[in-house]
Order: sequence, then structure tokens, then C-alpha cells
Amino acid sequence: MSVFLYRWGKFAFRRKWIVLPVWALILVLLGGAAGALAKPFQDSFEMPGLPSERATAILEEHMPQMASMFSIDAVTGQYVIAAPNGTLTDETNMTALDALVGRLNELDIVDHSEPVVNPVTATSMMPASKEAAAEQAAAAAGPEPGRAPPMPEPNCLDGRNSPDFKALCGGAPLNVLSEDRPQTVAVIDVKFTMPTFADVTEEHRQEAERIAQEGRDAGLTVEMSGAIAQTQPETGQAEMIGIGVALIVMIIAFGAIVAAFVPIITGIVGVASAGALILTGTSLTEVPTFTPILASMIGLALSIDYALFIVSRYKHELVVQDSPEEAAGVAVGTAGSAVVFAGLTVVVALLGLSVVGISFLTAMGIGGAIAAGFAVLAATTLMPALLGAFGKALFKPKLPLIARHDPEDDTSVTNGMRFARIIARMPVLTLIISAIVLGALAAPAAQLSLGLPGGDSMPEDSSVRKAYELQTAGFGEGKNGMLVVAVDLSETPPDQRDAALTALRDQLAGYDGVDYLSVAQPSQDGQAALFQVVPQSGPNSAETQDLVEHARDAEAALQDQYGMEYGITGQTAIYADVNSVLLDSIIPYMAIVAVAAFILLLLVFRSILVPLTAALGFLLSMAATFGVTVLIFQEGAFGLVDDTHPIISFLPIVLIGLVFGLAMDYQVFLVTRMREEYVRGKDPKQAMVDGYHHGARVVAAAAVIMISVFGGFMLSPDITSKSMGFALAAGVFFDAFLVRMVLIPSLLVLLGKWAWWMPAWLDRILPDIDVEGSKLRELQERAKAKAVEEPAGV
Repeated sequence: MSVFLYRWGKFAFRRKWIVLPVWALILVLLGGAAGALAKPFQDSFEMPGLPSERATAILEEHMPQMASMFSIDAVTGQYVIAAPNGTLTDETNMTALDALVGRLNELDIVDHSEPVVNPVTATSMMPASKEAAAEQAAAAAGPEPGRAPPMPEPNCLDGRNSPDFKALCGGAPLNVLSEDRPQTVAVIDVKFTMPTFADVTEEHRQEAERIAQEGRDAGLTVEMSGAIAQTQPETGQAEMIGIGVALIVMIIAFGAIVAAFVPIITGIVGVASAGALILTGTSLTEVPTFTPILASMIGLALSIDYALFIVSRYKHELVVQDSPEEAAGVAVGTAGSAVVFAGLTVVVALLGLSVVGISFLTAMGIGGAIAAGFAVLAATTLMPALLGAFGKALFKPKLPLIARHDPEDDTSVTNGMRFARIIARMPVLTLIISAIVLGALAAPAAQLSLGLPGGDSMPEDSSVRKAYELQTAGFGEGKNGMLVVAVDLSETPPDQRDAALTALRDQLAGYDGVDYLSVAQPSQDGQAALFQVVPQSGPNSAETQDLVEHARDAEAALQDQYGMEYGITGQTAIYADVNSVLLDSIIPYMAIVAVAAFILLLLVFRSILVPLTAALGFLLSMAATFGVTVLIFQEGAFGLVDDTHPIISFLPIVLIGLVFGLAMDYQVFLVTRMREEYVRGKDPKQAMVDGYHHGARVVAAAAVIMISVFGGFMLSPDITSKSMGFALAAGVFFDAFLVRMVLIPSLLVLLGKWAWWMPAWLDRILPDIDVEGSKLRELQERAKAKAVEEPAGV
């Protein structure tokens, strides 16, 4: 590989005015395709085989109208309305509420198969009790004796706003504040005509928001939630911060200003290319909204890091090679080989997300892998052409104080060399200290609690967050995560169906965590029924998830007795299912990625113990990262986060995949230089010191750039971006500075020659990829010998 990349590096350097226009054409073509084909991003948390899918299947078969209402992909919205003064039943507020409902019934994007009703008016139209319902029925039957129809069972789905809802249906009103408090909050559920979230445009959101604003202008408090109110997060500010910090870091790393801009160029090109390809992919499949955030995170950071590694090596080769072209070839052949395999570890880790079997994680992993792939391509193909284009001006003007201590100069004593000598003198102490620090930071990880982002995790000034808080104040937090129990009675004898539903309802009502519970609403064919359950706690709470688990556990006994089956769905149930699947996937995913990365590192280092210690060190850095993330975002330590929440469910999987890839990057960047010195004949301790001297500044600069790019996302108001950015930045910090630059070098000194041991039989069968450039040096020596012989024969 080193020879191939060496030849390419020389070609790209020499034919720069061919390579650069080709890259420009690629970027234009990808951008044009994205502009013509891109569709909106969309989120779907449905997964094959989730327990909640059983309820959906029952509803689709027997109650299709309800199935569409409770589908997580349905485009719905909730207008949460409050009376700032008085109650909603006051004349002024009722007039404003009637006007809002009327405007919704006129809105083209609203599904008018069922009219939108004023929830307060619906409340006043309900009979106050079962006796009142019987009287109304008798009056409607007329004076004919003996023909009065039986008293109808109140319909607790259509009539859920009855003031006497607890007596009729076993719960409090679901859309108007309960009867023991003033009616100051109401909810209007609206179904829109757009078939999926991907079909919702900004114009649709503005139309829906205009109705809410008219209600506000009339004196009501109106907030919106649901799919119609969701917007896609913006990442531009975080990226600009990352680029700014990266520029400063690279000026320090190179000791020159012009050279610092070259990795920035490759970073921008890499991210733009990957982003355009991901946008184009939205025309073919569903792409989650967080995919471009993750891709921009990894693409920008990796593109800059890989270019930084190659430019640093190019700076060194300029001193020892005969020409800049030769220096570019050697830099791409050696550092470029390391970049290719470092990038492969990232790609493997991210593509490994597909083994979890969750569609949105698979899409995010593919997006991140695309970004990593373009980072490698830009560094190894665009970079040498840029080196040729800048020519002699690349490392000018020099910064005297920084350039004086060049890590590529073997005679210069840098801080990296000083620290490496400390590790070489006392490896046991540095090993113990780094392990203790990481272990202490890992302790809070035992309290890890997972959840998915809901209304309570939105920015405090957003309408979605305000709607969540209004509903909580009006109905309790459980109203934001109502459970839907769909019952299949097709195998239950008709004469036992009422008893079966009563038994199930009694079972559900007996749980402590239930706040409200409706009576059963039967399907038209009589073979199914539906309950609505409002828990006392929120969608992400452990108590609510326990309630779901207990309710599911009761099915076996009821099925044996009555032959009925049931499923539980709704946001809360789906969240519990997703959390369970993701938590169970962490260990298998880590095992698959670790094995794949071990094989790659085995090829790079031709050693058993170096890849093994690399993987074990990663486990320590991951544990520490989980610990501090739980401490700050879940426990609220140090007051850094005002609004604590469970950790986003997919954060651990994405964090493991991404940081593992980056950790192996740093391992390759630093330890390949140590192996290179060892292969040249130095003893293991001196090889560690010299390799550390050459590689420490690059790894430190790369890590700081990564931390800056990821940390910039903490400025986002979106909790998903904020927590993901923090966790990634912390993971990079712990792994780069404590594991790769302290723990691993300490182990290499203690292991001595055993660190580079590999069985002879394995050495023979493994392909020699030559990352350290041994074949490249042989090629150069043959070329020099031939050049000397040819003039002699003339």
C-alpha cells in the first residue's frame, strides 16, 4: 500500500492542476444532485420485532382509524391552550377558543374526516352521570311504553371530556383539566393530511403556527407540539467554532500560517461532499435528522485530522528528501497508509451500527461512514495536489517561538520528548495514575438511565417545550406519554369478552403508577377493544417503563383464562422498547467492532499485544466518558446543565462506534511512529520515546481539534446535539490524553520486546501492508542506485 500511495502522492503533487479541477467537478456534481433530489430528513423510531408492534397490528386489523391516530409516523399536532386570566369557560376565552377551532376546520392541511371540536364545549354536552345518560336515552325514545332502549355505555374515547369522567370511565378528562381544578388548560388533537413527516414542509408548519398565533392574539396562551411542530436542528455555528479552533491549533502545530489553511480546505471539501451525498440519499430512503449532524461532526474533524497528519509528515520529509515532490510521495505513502487504516477503523465502527438492527442507527452509521470515507479520500488524493499548489509558500511565514521546537527535528527537545522520558523512567507510576483517574471518573456510569428525546428535552423557549409543560401542569406529566392497550378478542368466546375486558381493566387499574384509565372501546366487529392509560409519571421515567413491563407480564395469565391477547403501544411503550433494545445491543456491538478493529490493527502493527492493549484502553476511556456524561447531564453535577434528563438512548451506541474509531486513529498515528523506530533497530524504550517525540504533537493537535468540533455542538439548544457533543468531546479527551498518550506508552515500556511479538506462523500468513514504509524505502534506495549507475555507464 505504501508504494501505491507514494506513487499517487508524487503524481498528484506534479499534476496538481488536473487533480484540483477534478475534485471541484466532483463537488459541483454532488451538490447539483443534492439540490435536485434532496428530500426532508425524517425520524422514525419503529424497529422490527418491538413488543409495541403487536398493538399496532391489532389496531390496523380491527380499528384502522385508531391505528392511524396512534401511529408514531402519523402527522399530528396538539394545540395546548391555556387561559391566562380566568378559565376557558369564561365568555371571552370561549369566544376565542371557538374561533380557533373554526379556523382549524377551515385549514386545508387538516384532515377533515372528523371535525375538530371545542374540548370545553364537548365537556358541557356530556351527561353528568350514567343516570343522566339513561334519562337522555329514555327521552329520545319517545312516549311509546316498553320501547326505551338500554342505557348506552359512555364512549370514553369520544366523550373523554366529561366532567364526571372518573365516575363514568375510571379516570379524569384527558383533554380538559380535571373537575377538581378550574378548567384553565385544554388540548386539541389535530390530524393533518400529510402522509408522513417527510412530506411536512416549512409552509405547512407556518400555516399551523398561524392558527396558534391568531389564538394568542385573541388573548389565549397557545403552544404546539407533535410532528407538525418539529423542526430540524441547525449545526452551522458549531462547525464554524470547530473550524476556528482548528485553524489556531494547526498554526501552533505547524509553526506557520499558510500550512494551517490546507487541512481546513480538505475538511470543508470532505464535509461538503459527504453532506451532498447524504442529502441525495434522502431521495432513496429515510434519513434521520441527526444524520447530517453526526456526519458533519465526524467529517470535519477527521478531514482536518488526517490532513494534519500528512502535512506534518510532509514537513519532516522536506528536510530529508531530495525534492518537494519526493517528500509529498513519501508523506502520502507513510502517513497516508496510516490514514487509510485509521479511517477504515472508523468506517468499520460506524457501519457496525447496522448490526443493532435499528433503522435510524443504521442510517446514521452509514452517514458517518460516508463522511469518514470522504475524509480519507480528501486527505490522500486532494491533499498532495494542494501541497503542490502552495509550493514553497506552504510553511511561510514561520512563527519563531513555535517553529524553534519542531517535533520532526530529531535534535530538538520538545515537551513531547520530555514527557515521554518521564514515562520511560517510571512507567508503573504513570500507568497506575492514569488507570485510577479513569476508574474514578467511570463510577457514576453505574447510574446510567436511557431515554428518547421528547417535549421535555426541547429548548425551554420552544413551543414544543412550553406545550409539554402546560400539559403537565394541567393533567400531570403522564398525559405527555399516554399508553394505548389494544386487545385482540378474536380467540375469546363471545360470551366471555365482557368478562375478559373487565378482568384486564381491573388488572391495569390495580397498578400504582396508573393515573387515569378509560373503559374499553370495542371495535365494530366486536373482536377487539382499546384502553387508554395515562401513567402518573413521564414517558422516560423508570416508573412508567416498569408499568409497561408489569402490564405485559400479566398477559399470560389472562390469555390462559380468556384466550385474549393484547399489546401496548404509544410513545411511552415505544420508548421503553427502544431503550431495552439499545441497552441489550451495547455488549454485542462492542464485541463485533472490537474484533474487526483488532484484525485491522493486527495487520498494521504485526503484533498481538499492541492491538489488545489498544482495545482494553478504549474500555477504560469509554467507562470514564459514560461516567462524566451521567454525572453532568443526568445528575446535574456542577450546575453545568440546568435541565437534567436521562441519557439519549442511542448515544451509547453512537459514542462507542465513533470514539472507538477515533481511538484507533490516535493509536495508529502515535504507535506507528514508535514501531517505525523499532523496526529501524532501536530498543523498545528508545523507540517509544522517539516515536512519542514525532507523533505526540500531531495526536494532541488532532485531539484538540476533535474536542473543539464536538464541543461546539454543546452550544446547540437541542439536548440531543448538546449531550452528544459533550460525550464525544469527553471521549476524545480521555482516550487521546490519558489512554493513548499515557497508558499505552507506559505499557509498551513495561512489555519491552514482547509488545512487538507475533507468532512466526501468523506473521507468514498475514499480508504485509507496510504502513511504516519499509518497501517504500527499498524502492527509493533502488532508484538512487540506478541513478548512480546510469551516468557511470554513459
